[in-house]
Amino acid sequence: MRKWSPLIAVCLGTFLLLVDVTIVVVALPSIADKFQADYTDLQWVLDGYALALAALLLGAGSLADRYGRRRTYLIGIGIFAVSSLLCAVAPNEQALIAARVLQGAGGAAMFACTAALLNVTYHGHDRGVAFGIWGAVNGAAAAAGPLAGGLLTEHFGWRWVFLVNLPVCLIAVWFTVRGVTESKAPWGGRFDLPGTITFTVAAGAVTYGLIRAGDAGWTDGLALTAFGVGVVALVAFIVAELRSDHPMLDLALFKRPAFAALIVAAFLTQAAAFGCLPFGTVWLQQVLGYGPVDAGLYGALPMAAASLVVGAAAGKFLQKVSPRWTVGLGLLLIAAGDLLQARLDPGSTGKVLIPGLIVVGLGVGCVLPSLSSAVLGEVPRERSGMAGGALNTFRQLGFALGVAVFGTIFANKIADAHGQPAGFADGLNGTLYVAAGTALVAGLIVLVVVRHHAGRDAHREAPVPAEVG
Repeated sequence: MRKWSPLIAVCLGTFLLLVDVTIVVVALPSIADKFQADYTDLQWVLDGYALALAALLLGAGSLADRYGRRRTYLIGIGIFAVSSLLCAVAPNEQALIAARVLQGAGGAAMFACTAALLNVTYHGHDRGVAFGIWGAVNGAAAAAGPLAGGLLTEHFGWRWVFLVNLPVCLIAVWFTVRGVTESKAPWGGRFDLPGTITFTVAAGAVTYGLIRAGDAGWTDGLALTAFGVGVVALVAFIVAELRSDHPMLDLALFKRPAFAALIVAAFLTQAAAFGCLPFGTVWLQQVLGYGPVDAGLYGALPMAAASLVVGAAAGKFLQKVSPRWTVGLGLLLIAAGDLLQARLDPGSTGKVLIPGLIVVGLGVGCVLPSLSSAVLGEVPRERSGMAGGALNTFRQLGFALGVAVFGTIFANKIADAHGQPAGFADGLNGTLYVAAGTALVAGLIVLVVVRHHAGRDAHREAPVPAEVG
Protein backbone atom coordinates (compact mmCIF):
# COMPACT_ATOMS: atom_id res chain seq x y z
CA MET A 1 0.00 0.00 0.00
CA ARG A 2 2.82 2.42 0.83
CA LYS A 3 4.15 2.08 -2.71
CA TRP A 4 0.89 3.44 -4.11
CA SER A 5 0.27 6.07 -1.41
CA PRO A 6 1.54 8.91 -3.67
CA LEU A 7 -0.82 7.79 -6.45
CA ILE A 8 -3.77 7.66 -4.06
CA ALA A 9 -2.91 11.12 -2.70
CA VAL A 10 -2.63 12.61 -6.19
CA CYS A 11 -5.82 10.93 -7.44
CA LEU A 12 -7.80 12.17 -4.45
CA GLY A 13 -6.63 15.73 -5.00
CA THR A 14 -7.28 15.59 -8.73
CA PHE A 15 -10.74 14.17 -8.17
CA LEU A 16 -11.57 16.95 -5.72
CA LEU A 17 -10.47 19.88 -7.82
CA LEU A 18 -12.08 18.59 -11.04
CA VAL A 19 -15.34 17.32 -9.56
CA ASP A 20 -15.87 20.68 -7.87
CA VAL A 21 -16.77 22.21 -11.23
CA THR A 22 -19.55 19.83 -12.31
CA ILE A 23 -20.80 19.06 -8.81
CA VAL A 24 -21.60 22.74 -8.26
CA VAL A 25 -23.38 23.13 -11.60
CA VAL A 26 -26.33 21.02 -10.43
CA ALA A 27 -26.56 22.95 -7.15
CA LEU A 28 -26.76 26.41 -8.77
CA PRO A 29 -30.58 26.75 -8.77
CA SER A 30 -30.72 25.77 -5.09
CA ILE A 31 -28.03 28.34 -4.31
CA ALA A 32 -30.00 30.95 -6.25
CA ASP A 33 -33.16 30.16 -4.28
CA LYS A 34 -31.35 30.40 -0.95
CA PHE A 35 -29.70 33.76 -1.60
CA GLN A 36 -32.19 35.15 -4.15
CA ALA A 37 -29.17 35.40 -6.46
CA ASP A 38 -29.41 36.43 -10.10
CA TYR A 39 -27.67 34.91 -13.14
CA THR A 40 -24.68 37.19 -12.72
CA ASP A 41 -24.04 35.82 -9.26
CA LEU A 42 -24.44 32.24 -10.47
CA GLN A 43 -21.87 32.82 -13.19
CA TRP A 44 -19.38 34.10 -10.62
CA VAL A 45 -19.90 31.04 -8.42
CA LEU A 46 -18.47 29.04 -11.33
CA ASP A 47 -16.09 31.60 -12.81
CA GLY A 48 -14.53 32.65 -9.50
CA TYR A 49 -13.21 29.12 -9.10
CA ALA A 50 -12.21 28.57 -12.73
CA LEU A 51 -10.49 31.95 -13.06
CA ALA A 52 -8.40 31.53 -9.92
CA LEU A 53 -7.44 28.02 -11.04
CA ALA A 54 -6.44 29.24 -14.50
CA ALA A 55 -4.67 32.42 -13.44
CA LEU A 56 -2.55 30.88 -10.69
CA LEU A 57 -1.73 27.48 -12.18
CA LEU A 58 1.51 28.38 -13.95
CA GLY A 59 2.71 30.53 -11.06
CA ALA A 60 1.94 27.76 -8.59
CA GLY A 61 4.01 25.39 -10.70
CA SER A 62 6.96 27.74 -10.44
CA LEU A 63 6.61 27.93 -6.66
CA ALA A 64 6.34 24.16 -6.42
CA ASP A 65 9.52 23.70 -8.47
CA ARG A 66 11.38 26.09 -6.19
CA TYR A 67 10.04 25.29 -2.72
CA GLY A 68 8.96 21.68 -3.15
CA ARG A 69 6.06 19.87 -4.82
CA ARG A 70 5.04 17.93 -1.68
CA ARG A 71 4.94 21.10 0.41
CA THR A 72 2.99 23.03 -2.22
CA TYR A 73 0.55 20.15 -2.66
CA LEU A 74 -0.14 19.98 1.08
CA ILE A 75 -0.62 23.76 1.25
CA GLY A 76 -3.03 23.51 -1.67
CA ILE A 77 -5.07 20.80 0.04
CA GLY A 78 -5.20 22.90 3.20
CA ILE A 79 -6.44 25.97 1.32
CA PHE A 80 -8.97 23.84 -0.55
CA ALA A 81 -10.32 22.35 2.69
CA VAL A 82 -10.63 25.70 4.49
CA SER A 83 -12.26 27.36 1.49
CA SER A 84 -14.69 24.43 1.09
CA LEU A 85 -15.80 24.97 4.69
CA LEU A 86 -16.16 28.71 4.01
CA CYS A 87 -18.30 27.91 0.95
CA ALA A 88 -20.52 25.63 3.03
CA VAL A 89 -21.17 28.23 5.74
CA ALA A 90 -21.37 31.27 3.42
CA PRO A 91 -24.14 33.62 4.63
CA ASN A 92 -24.66 35.27 1.23
CA GLU A 93 -23.64 35.03 -2.42
CA GLN A 94 -20.75 37.49 -2.05
CA ALA A 95 -19.14 35.37 0.66
CA LEU A 96 -19.69 32.23 -1.42
CA ILE A 97 -18.03 33.78 -4.47
CA ALA A 98 -15.04 34.94 -2.42
CA ALA A 99 -14.65 31.46 -0.93
CA ARG A 100 -14.84 29.93 -4.41
CA VAL A 101 -11.97 32.17 -5.55
CA LEU A 102 -9.92 30.96 -2.59
CA GLN A 103 -10.90 27.39 -3.43
CA GLY A 104 -9.59 27.92 -6.97
CA ALA A 105 -6.27 29.13 -5.56
CA GLY A 106 -5.96 25.94 -3.53
CA GLY A 107 -6.92 23.90 -6.56
CA ALA A 108 -4.19 25.60 -8.61
CA ALA A 109 -1.54 24.67 -6.04
CA MET A 110 -2.74 21.06 -6.11
CA PHE A 111 -3.16 20.81 -9.89
CA ALA A 112 0.30 22.26 -10.54
CA CYS A 113 1.89 19.39 -8.59
CA THR A 114 -0.14 16.33 -9.55
CA ALA A 115 1.65 15.21 -12.71
CA ALA A 116 5.07 16.20 -11.39
CA LEU A 117 4.61 14.14 -8.21
CA LEU A 118 3.73 11.06 -10.23
CA ASN A 119 6.56 11.72 -12.66
CA VAL A 120 9.29 11.83 -9.99
CA THR A 121 7.83 9.03 -7.87
CA TYR A 122 7.24 6.24 -10.39
CA HIS A 123 9.42 4.78 -13.12
CA GLY A 124 9.12 2.27 -15.93
CA HIS A 125 6.02 0.10 -15.86
CA ASP A 126 4.81 1.63 -12.58
CA ARG A 127 4.84 5.07 -14.15
CA GLY A 128 2.61 3.92 -16.98
CA VAL A 129 0.20 2.32 -14.52
CA ALA A 130 0.15 5.44 -12.36
CA PHE A 131 -0.58 7.80 -15.23
CA GLY A 132 -3.20 5.43 -16.62
CA ILE A 133 -5.08 5.36 -13.31
CA TRP A 134 -4.68 9.11 -12.90
CA GLY A 135 -6.15 9.65 -16.37
CA ALA A 136 -9.12 7.43 -15.53
CA VAL A 137 -9.73 9.48 -12.38
CA ASN A 138 -9.84 12.64 -14.52
CA GLY A 139 -12.68 11.14 -16.54
CA ALA A 140 -14.45 9.67 -13.50
CA ALA A 141 -14.49 13.08 -11.81
CA ALA A 142 -16.47 14.59 -14.66
CA ALA A 143 -18.91 11.67 -14.65
CA ALA A 144 -19.38 11.58 -10.89
CA GLY A 145 -19.87 15.32 -10.41
CA PRO A 146 -23.43 15.77 -11.75
CA LEU A 147 -24.82 12.69 -10.02
CA ALA A 148 -23.06 13.37 -6.70
CA GLY A 149 -24.10 17.01 -6.80
CA GLY A 150 -27.70 16.07 -7.48
CA LEU A 151 -27.85 13.48 -4.70
CA LEU A 152 -26.24 15.76 -2.11
CA THR A 153 -28.31 18.81 -3.05
CA GLU A 154 -31.62 16.98 -3.20
CA HIS A 155 -31.27 14.90 -0.03
CA PHE A 156 -28.96 16.95 2.22
CA GLY A 157 -28.87 20.49 0.81
CA TRP A 158 -26.45 22.37 -1.42
CA ARG A 159 -24.01 23.13 1.40
CA TRP A 160 -23.07 19.45 1.50
CA VAL A 161 -21.65 19.84 -2.01
CA PHE A 162 -18.77 21.62 -0.27
CA LEU A 163 -18.77 19.85 3.10
CA VAL A 164 -18.14 16.49 1.43
CA ASN A 165 -14.70 17.80 0.42
CA LEU A 166 -13.45 17.92 4.03
CA PRO A 167 -13.05 14.20 4.78
CA VAL A 168 -11.54 13.62 1.34
CA CYS A 169 -9.00 16.38 2.00
CA LEU A 170 -8.05 14.77 5.31
CA ILE A 171 -7.52 11.40 3.64
CA ALA A 172 -5.45 13.03 0.88
CA VAL A 173 -3.25 14.75 3.48
CA TRP A 174 -2.71 11.44 5.30
CA PHE A 175 -1.60 9.63 2.13
CA THR A 176 0.60 12.58 1.09
CA VAL A 177 2.39 12.75 4.44
CA ARG A 178 2.70 8.97 4.56
CA GLY A 179 4.01 8.25 1.09
CA VAL A 180 5.10 11.32 -0.89
CA THR A 181 8.74 12.41 -0.74
CA GLU A 182 9.79 16.01 -1.36
CA SER A 183 11.10 16.99 -4.81
CA LYS A 184 12.22 20.22 -6.45
CA ALA A 185 13.43 21.30 -9.87
CA PRO A 186 17.25 20.92 -9.98
CA TRP A 187 17.69 24.49 -11.19
CA GLY A 188 15.19 26.02 -8.74
CA GLY A 189 12.22 27.58 -10.51
CA ARG A 190 11.56 31.29 -9.98
CA PHE A 191 8.16 32.77 -9.30
CA ASP A 192 7.11 35.11 -12.10
CA LEU A 193 5.26 37.71 -10.03
CA PRO A 194 4.75 40.31 -12.83
CA GLY A 195 3.46 37.62 -15.18
CA THR A 196 1.11 36.15 -12.59
CA ILE A 197 -0.34 39.54 -11.62
CA THR A 198 -0.86 40.83 -15.15
CA PHE A 199 -2.34 37.53 -16.38
CA THR A 200 -4.73 37.40 -13.42
CA VAL A 201 -5.85 41.00 -13.94
CA ALA A 202 -6.33 40.47 -17.69
CA ALA A 203 -8.41 37.30 -17.28
CA GLY A 204 -10.45 38.69 -14.40
CA ALA A 205 -11.15 42.04 -16.05
CA VAL A 206 -12.30 40.55 -19.35
CA THR A 207 -14.53 38.04 -17.58
CA TYR A 208 -16.02 40.77 -15.39
CA GLY A 209 -16.61 42.90 -18.47
CA LEU A 210 -18.45 40.10 -20.25
CA ILE A 211 -20.66 39.30 -17.27
CA ARG A 212 -21.31 42.99 -16.57
CA ALA A 213 -22.19 43.63 -20.22
CA GLY A 214 -24.73 40.82 -20.12
CA ASP A 215 -26.37 42.39 -17.09
CA ALA A 216 -26.10 46.13 -17.84
CA GLY A 217 -25.53 46.32 -21.61
CA TRP A 218 -22.48 46.58 -23.85
CA THR A 219 -22.30 50.37 -23.51
CA ASP A 220 -22.16 50.24 -19.71
CA GLY A 221 -19.28 52.30 -18.36
CA LEU A 222 -18.03 49.65 -15.94
CA ALA A 223 -18.09 46.98 -18.64
CA LEU A 224 -16.12 49.15 -21.06
CA THR A 225 -13.65 50.08 -18.33
CA ALA A 226 -13.16 46.41 -17.49
CA PHE A 227 -12.44 45.58 -21.14
CA GLY A 228 -9.93 48.44 -21.28
CA VAL A 229 -8.18 47.23 -18.14
CA GLY A 230 -8.11 43.72 -19.56
CA VAL A 231 -6.44 44.87 -22.78
CA VAL A 232 -3.84 46.94 -20.93
CA ALA A 233 -3.10 44.05 -18.56
CA LEU A 234 -2.76 41.62 -21.46
CA VAL A 235 -0.24 43.90 -23.17
CA ALA A 236 1.63 44.24 -19.87
CA PHE A 237 1.65 40.44 -19.51
CA ILE A 238 3.15 40.01 -22.99
CA VAL A 239 5.82 42.63 -22.26
CA ALA A 240 6.60 41.06 -18.87
CA GLU A 241 7.02 37.58 -20.35
CA LEU A 242 9.18 38.78 -23.24
CA ARG A 243 11.50 40.65 -20.86
CA SER A 244 11.70 37.98 -18.16
CA ASP A 245 14.65 35.59 -17.92
CA HIS A 246 12.35 33.04 -16.29
CA PRO A 247 8.84 33.58 -17.71
CA MET A 248 6.02 31.40 -16.44
CA LEU A 249 4.93 31.11 -20.10
CA ASP A 250 7.53 31.24 -22.84
CA LEU A 251 5.70 33.09 -25.61
CA ALA A 252 8.20 31.76 -28.16
CA LEU A 253 6.30 28.47 -27.97
CA PHE A 254 3.43 30.14 -29.80
CA LYS A 255 5.68 30.63 -32.83
CA ARG A 256 5.08 26.93 -33.47
CA PRO A 257 1.81 26.96 -35.48
CA ALA A 258 0.67 23.51 -34.34
CA PHE A 259 1.28 24.34 -30.66
CA ALA A 260 -0.65 27.60 -30.96
CA ALA A 261 -3.52 25.86 -32.78
CA LEU A 262 -3.75 23.13 -30.14
CA ILE A 263 -3.80 25.65 -27.27
CA VAL A 264 -6.56 27.58 -29.04
CA ALA A 265 -8.41 24.28 -29.51
CA ALA A 266 -8.09 23.51 -25.80
CA PHE A 267 -9.47 26.95 -24.91
CA LEU A 268 -12.42 26.68 -27.30
CA THR A 269 -13.15 23.03 -26.44
CA GLN A 270 -13.86 23.87 -22.81
CA ALA A 271 -16.18 26.69 -23.83
CA ALA A 272 -18.05 24.73 -26.49
CA ALA A 273 -18.43 21.50 -24.53
CA PHE A 274 -18.95 22.71 -20.97
CA GLY A 275 -19.91 26.40 -21.06
CA CYS A 276 -23.62 25.72 -21.64
CA LEU A 277 -24.07 23.13 -18.87
CA PRO A 278 -24.98 25.62 -16.11
CA PHE A 279 -27.80 27.10 -18.17
CA GLY A 280 -29.17 23.71 -19.13
CA THR A 281 -29.36 22.91 -15.43
CA VAL A 282 -31.19 26.17 -14.76
CA TRP A 283 -33.72 25.36 -17.51
CA LEU A 284 -34.26 21.82 -16.22
CA GLN A 285 -34.86 22.88 -12.62
CA GLN A 286 -36.42 26.32 -12.78
CA VAL A 287 -38.62 25.82 -15.86
CA LEU A 288 -39.29 22.08 -16.05
CA GLY A 289 -39.31 21.61 -12.28
CA TYR A 290 -36.82 18.72 -12.20
CA GLY A 291 -35.05 17.95 -8.94
CA PRO A 292 -31.26 18.20 -8.69
CA VAL A 293 -30.77 14.44 -9.24
CA ASP A 294 -32.83 14.41 -12.45
CA ALA A 295 -31.14 17.61 -13.59
CA GLY A 296 -27.77 15.90 -13.22
CA LEU A 297 -28.97 12.76 -15.01
CA TYR A 298 -30.45 14.65 -17.95
CA GLY A 299 -28.24 17.71 -18.10
CA ALA A 300 -24.64 16.51 -17.68
CA LEU A 301 -24.23 12.79 -16.97
CA PRO A 302 -24.81 11.57 -20.57
CA MET A 303 -21.90 13.67 -21.82
CA ALA A 304 -19.57 12.74 -18.97
CA ALA A 305 -20.38 9.04 -19.27
CA ALA A 306 -19.86 9.00 -23.04
CA SER A 307 -16.52 10.77 -22.65
CA LEU A 308 -15.40 8.28 -20.01
CA VAL A 309 -16.38 5.30 -22.16
CA VAL A 310 -14.45 6.62 -25.17
CA GLY A 311 -11.38 7.30 -23.07
CA ALA A 312 -11.46 3.84 -21.50
CA ALA A 313 -12.31 1.88 -24.65
CA ALA A 314 -10.30 3.70 -27.30
CA GLY A 315 -7.68 5.70 -25.39
CA LYS A 316 -4.67 3.68 -26.56
CA PHE A 317 -5.90 3.64 -30.15
CA LEU A 318 -6.48 7.41 -30.18
CA GLN A 319 -2.89 8.02 -29.08
CA LYS A 320 -1.67 6.31 -32.28
CA VAL A 321 -3.72 8.58 -34.54
CA SER A 322 -2.59 12.05 -35.59
CA PRO A 323 -4.16 14.75 -33.37
CA ARG A 324 -5.14 16.48 -36.57
CA TRP A 325 -7.89 13.87 -36.81
CA THR A 326 -8.64 13.04 -33.17
CA VAL A 327 -8.79 16.68 -32.06
CA GLY A 328 -10.13 18.16 -35.29
CA LEU A 329 -12.88 15.62 -35.88
CA GLY A 330 -13.62 15.42 -32.17
CA LEU A 331 -14.36 19.14 -32.19
CA LEU A 332 -16.69 18.66 -35.16
CA LEU A 333 -18.51 16.02 -33.09
CA ILE A 334 -18.86 18.55 -30.27
CA ALA A 335 -20.32 21.06 -32.74
CA ALA A 336 -22.80 18.46 -34.00
CA GLY A 337 -23.79 17.55 -30.46
CA ASP A 338 -24.42 21.18 -29.54
CA LEU A 339 -26.64 21.57 -32.60
CA LEU A 340 -28.56 18.40 -31.70
CA GLN A 341 -29.41 19.95 -28.34
CA ALA A 342 -30.42 23.30 -29.83
CA ARG A 343 -33.98 22.30 -30.72
CA LEU A 344 -35.83 23.25 -27.56
CA ASP A 345 -39.31 24.73 -27.38
CA PRO A 346 -41.68 25.43 -24.48
CA GLY A 347 -42.98 21.85 -24.66
CA SER A 348 -39.59 20.11 -24.57
CA THR A 349 -38.54 17.78 -21.77
CA GLY A 350 -35.07 16.94 -20.48
CA LYS A 351 -34.90 13.89 -22.74
CA VAL A 352 -34.37 16.11 -25.77
CA LEU A 353 -30.88 16.98 -24.52
CA ILE A 354 -29.63 13.41 -24.17
CA PRO A 355 -28.68 12.54 -27.81
CA GLY A 356 -26.77 15.78 -28.25
CA LEU A 357 -24.99 15.42 -24.92
CA ILE A 358 -23.89 11.91 -25.85
CA VAL A 359 -22.44 13.16 -29.15
CA VAL A 360 -20.65 15.99 -27.32
CA GLY A 361 -19.26 13.42 -24.89
CA LEU A 362 -17.93 11.30 -27.74
CA GLY A 363 -16.14 14.36 -29.09
CA VAL A 364 -14.74 15.30 -25.67
CA GLY A 365 -13.48 11.73 -25.23
CA CYS A 366 -11.55 12.07 -28.48
CA VAL A 367 -10.24 15.59 -27.94
CA LEU A 368 -9.03 15.90 -24.36
CA PRO A 369 -6.75 12.84 -24.07
CA SER A 370 -5.24 13.59 -27.48
CA LEU A 371 -4.60 17.25 -26.67
CA SER A 372 -2.23 16.48 -23.82
CA SER A 373 0.09 14.23 -25.78
CA ALA A 374 -0.15 16.43 -28.88
CA VAL A 375 0.84 19.62 -27.03
CA LEU A 376 3.79 17.87 -25.35
CA GLY A 377 4.88 16.47 -28.70
CA GLU A 378 5.16 20.00 -30.10
CA VAL A 379 7.68 21.37 -27.59
CA PRO A 380 11.23 20.52 -26.52
CA ARG A 381 11.52 18.12 -23.60
CA GLU A 382 12.72 20.84 -21.24
CA ARG A 383 9.55 22.85 -21.93
CA SER A 384 7.12 19.98 -21.32
CA GLY A 385 6.09 21.13 -17.84
CA MET A 386 5.42 24.66 -19.05
CA ALA A 387 3.46 23.36 -22.05
CA GLY A 388 1.33 21.10 -19.85
CA GLY A 389 0.66 23.99 -17.48
CA ALA A 390 -0.31 26.25 -20.38
CA LEU A 391 -2.71 23.60 -21.67
CA ASN A 392 -4.49 23.29 -18.31
CA THR A 393 -4.49 27.07 -17.84
CA PHE A 394 -6.17 27.78 -21.16
CA ARG A 395 -8.65 24.95 -20.65
CA GLN A 396 -9.86 26.48 -17.39
CA LEU A 397 -9.83 29.97 -18.89
CA GLY A 398 -11.95 28.69 -21.78
CA PHE A 399 -14.56 27.40 -19.35
CA ALA A 400 -14.62 30.68 -17.42
CA LEU A 401 -14.99 32.88 -20.48
CA GLY A 402 -17.44 30.44 -22.07
CA VAL A 403 -19.74 30.68 -19.04
CA ALA A 404 -19.45 34.48 -19.18
CA VAL A 405 -20.26 34.75 -22.91
CA PHE A 406 -23.04 32.19 -22.90
CA GLY A 407 -24.49 33.67 -19.74
CA THR A 408 -24.81 37.00 -21.51
CA ILE A 409 -26.73 35.39 -24.39
CA PHE A 410 -28.93 33.40 -22.00
CA ALA A 411 -29.79 36.39 -19.82
CA ASN A 412 -30.61 38.62 -22.79
CA LYS A 413 -33.01 36.05 -24.29
CA ILE A 414 -34.81 35.67 -20.97
CA ALA A 415 -35.07 39.44 -20.57
CA ASP A 416 -36.50 39.81 -24.09
CA ALA A 417 -39.16 37.20 -23.24
CA HIS A 418 -39.88 38.84 -19.84
CA GLY A 419 -38.95 35.64 -18.01
CA GLN A 420 -41.49 33.41 -19.79
CA PRO A 421 -40.63 29.69 -20.30
CA ALA A 422 -40.16 30.25 -24.02
CA GLY A 423 -37.39 32.70 -23.20
CA PHE A 424 -35.47 30.04 -21.28
CA ALA A 425 -35.71 27.64 -24.21
CA ASP A 426 -34.67 30.34 -26.69
CA GLY A 427 -31.82 31.39 -24.42
CA LEU A 428 -30.46 27.86 -24.16
CA ASN A 429 -30.83 27.39 -27.92
CA GLY A 430 -28.89 30.60 -28.48
CA THR A 431 -26.01 29.51 -26.27
CA LEU A 432 -25.88 26.12 -27.98
CA TYR A 433 -25.76 27.69 -31.46
CA VAL A 434 -22.83 29.86 -30.44
CA ALA A 435 -21.14 26.89 -28.77
CA ALA A 436 -21.54 24.85 -31.95
CA GLY A 437 -19.99 27.63 -34.01
CA THR A 438 -17.11 27.85 -31.53
CA ALA A 439 -16.39 24.13 -31.81
CA LEU A 440 -16.66 24.26 -35.60
CA VAL A 441 -14.11 27.08 -35.85
CA ALA A 442 -11.74 25.28 -33.48
CA GLY A 443 -12.05 22.04 -35.42
CA LEU A 444 -11.29 23.73 -38.73
CA ILE A 445 -8.26 25.48 -37.25
CA VAL A 446 -6.83 22.15 -36.10
CA LEU A 447 -7.57 20.38 -39.38
CA VAL A 448 -5.87 23.15 -41.37
CA VAL A 449 -2.88 23.94 -39.15
CA VAL A 450 -1.93 20.63 -37.50
CA ARG A 451 -0.68 18.81 -40.56
CA HIS A 452 1.69 16.22 -39.10
CA HIS A 453 1.61 13.76 -36.22
CA ALA A 454 2.21 16.24 -33.42
CA GLY A 455 2.03 13.49 -30.86
CA ARG A 456 5.04 11.65 -32.28
CA ASP A 457 6.96 12.15 -29.02
CA ALA A 458 3.97 11.64 -26.76
CA HIS A 459 5.06 8.18 -25.64
CA ARG A 460 8.24 9.30 -23.98
CA GLU A 461 8.79 7.82 -20.54
CA ALA A 462 7.93 11.11 -18.88
CA PRO A 463 4.47 11.63 -20.28
CA VAL A 464 3.57 14.78 -18.42
CA PRO A 465 6.71 16.15 -16.80
CA ALA A 466 6.46 19.42 -14.93
CA GLU A 467 10.03 20.46 -14.44
CA VAL A 468 9.93 23.97 -15.81
CA GLY A 469 8.73 26.91 -13.75
